[in-house]
Amino acid sequence: MKTEKFNYDLPEHLIAQYPSKNRVDSRLLACIDEIKHQHFKDVPSYMEEGDLLVVNQTSVIPARLFGEKSTGGKVEIFLERFLTSQQTLVQIKSSRAPKEQAKLMFFYDAKEFSAIVIGRQDNFFILDWSLDPHEIFESYGEIPLPPYMQRSAETIDKERYETIYANSERKESVAAPTAGMHFDAQLLEEIQSKGVNLGYVNLQVGAGTFQPVQAEVITDHQIHKELIEVDAHLIEQVKETKARGGRIIAVGTTSVRALETACQKGLQPFSGETQLFIYPGYKFKVVDLMITNFHLPKSSLLMLVAAFIGYEKMIDLYQLAVDQEYRFLSYGDAMLLKKHEI
Repeated sequence: MKTEKFNYDLPEHLIAQYPSKNRVDSRLLACIDEIKHQHFKDVPSYMEEGDLLVVNQTSVIPARLFGEKSTGGKVEIFLERFLTSQQTLVQIKSSRAPKEQAKLMFFYDAKEFSAIVIGRQDNFFILDWSLDPHEIFESYGEIPLPPYMQRSAETIDKERYETIYANSERKESVAAPTAGMHFDAQLLEEIQSKGVNLGYVNLQVGAGTFQPVQAEVITDHQIHKELIEVDAHLIEQVKETKARGGRIIAVGTTSVRALETACQKGLQPFSGETQLFIYPGYKFKVVDLMITNFHLPKSSLLMLVAAFIGYEKMIDLYQLAVDQEYRFLSYGDAMLLKKHEI
């Protein structure tokens, strides 16, 4: 299947630059048995007693730093992953890519620290830091707004570019699992009061989530790797839900990838890297319903949606969303989708 088939015209004014005033006020394009235009606060009406709502509780680390080379050139660092207590995998934006053993300098609050480029890994650089990089990014990093938000991070982003159920002790993601940002505490309480159970996965979202598929044919694409944890308790919840005829409702493509990875060799706990690429033709083994935002053209996330509901339906829904001027991408509106049967 050609990557070009997943292109669509996304008007720039539909890319949300700020969140809605209240989380639950986002619009909801629901496509279960029929298409309905609603608001996210209406989502509990689609859930039933005995369903399992699965969310990704990863937390966003302030992942962007600004510094300079020893030669004086400016650099922007975007964290991908912590490798060890002293080393990180990062993207580096500068006029010229730094060479191995280059020294990068950072100056914040009259403090100075540095990092040495010690190697490459695909399109990323490996940095060895003079101080604990966890503390550096937590203290001085900037909220890593996606590149399509044409502004710097502001105070509002500290609260809103994060889910309310994020585990603050697991600051490991460089992008938020944005479908979950529509929930507030009251809405979750309403959902649970209906007898819907809540389950948690942990998937560390990497910067690769923003990268479009470059290969001409989608099967030639090497999807980015992400670390996930699906524990034994969640696996038991899934099995019990399925046994009693309940549905698995995944919040976001990250939750979908985590759950589907855990059942590749039978439904069992999983901890480690996933490189599962879901595109049309994939047969879903766990997830029945999915809540997701609207994704970039030619992205692997859009291909996952096409696999879930069918390619033609995906194209039709995205055109409808554009025509109805839904808000797109991270701070945009949401969809509630039902899996189609292959």
